[in-house]
Amino acid sequence: MHTLYDSDTFSVTHMLANAITADLPGDEQRDGEQLLIVPRLARHGFEIVDKRANKEVYLDGSWAELFQQQISAWQEKTPTQEEVEDKLEQYAGLAQNPVHIH
Repeated sequence: MHTLYDSDTFSVTHMLANAITADLPGDEQRDGEQLLIVPRLARHGFEIVDKRANKEVYLDGSWAELFQQQISAWQEKTPTQEEVEDKLEQYAGLAQNPVHIH
């Protein structure tokens, strides 16, 4: 899990799939003497939290791929904070889940 962006209004976290697990079915790989189980569908996603509305949206699958393309575009041409916040506000429009603190 990596925090990619954090401001007064939004937070973006990249959630990485767990590649090593002993309990899930998957493809076996050898790492020296240790047997690793790699899930067949290792997925990652992005959590976007709208701090003003206390709601979050989790992007995975094709939504995560689209958002990853947006991040790549931002890396090529550094946007202003306003441009980033405008784009995050569009994604935050998908947010339906209230933020819960555990």
